[in-house]
Amino acid sequence: MNQRSHDLAHWNPSGKLAVVTGASSGIGRCLSKRLTAAGCRVIAVARRADRLQSLSDEIHRDGVDDLLLPICGDVTESATHDQMESLIQSRGGSLDLLVNNAGIGAIGSFEEATESRLRKIMEVNFFAPAQLTRRLLPYLKSSNDAVICNLGSVLGHRAVPDKSEYCASKFAMHGWSDALRAELAGTSVRVTLVSPSTTESEFFDVLVESDADAKSKSVGSWPADRVAASTLAAIGKRRSEVILSLAGKLLVYADRLCPPLMNWVLRK
Repeated sequence: MNQRSHDLAHWNPSGKLAVVTGASSGIGRCLSKRLTAAGCRVIAVARRADRLQSLSDEIHRDGVDDLLLPICGDVTESATHDQMESLIQSRGGSLDLLVNNAGIGAIGSFEEATESRLRKIMEVNFFAPAQLTRRLLPYLKSSNDAVICNLGSVLGHRAVPDKSEYCASKFAMHGWSDALRAELAGTSVRVTLVSPSTTESEFFDVLVESDADAKSKSVGSWPADRVAASTLAAIGKRRSEVILSLAGKLLVYADRLCPPLMNWVLRK
């Protein structure tokens, strides 16, 4: 298949092998279920063993057997990367899809935050997926039909107050995705950046060094499964980038059209 025909072909998950990080809840959990339902074998990575087991049980009840390969581990640790690599090697040594979804955030003033908050968010949201992708690139390149899907955020296009570390990590994800896409243009590996707005998930239950009552001021949240469905559609079409939700598009495009206006709207 020539390069143009390859780009126009729809990415089909059936019979493929995928890695999904942050698979125990939210978008990652829904995406893992959708992929396995479509016949894709999924290496599901998350820190919570009990949630991974419940995901496995759900998939089994849905009548899909032996397609979920759970790994309980931290995406920032090389030992977890070792486990992923071993599983890929045991399944033929070729990887068709990598979804960098695991992420954390915080709400609060940058001035009052600790250095550890910044480092932890950058480690999980940017350094871990970048290093994991570097590690798994040889396996992705060995597939003739591979996609790297990075879960970014609309806040990787326009930063807002009280989420400075999270915004910085998602801007890094955005820039890295663009550069990686250009570097891999001559290969069979495509890079898709998905930028959701606020998603209905457990994200705000595990904020780093944040007030227990801290909540996002965003409106128009999407259910995690709706984000997962749109993500899978973007992967299938090999889209370079998608921005999800009307509120997300308004934020991004308003900032592109008139940055001074958005600076005024978002000032504290």
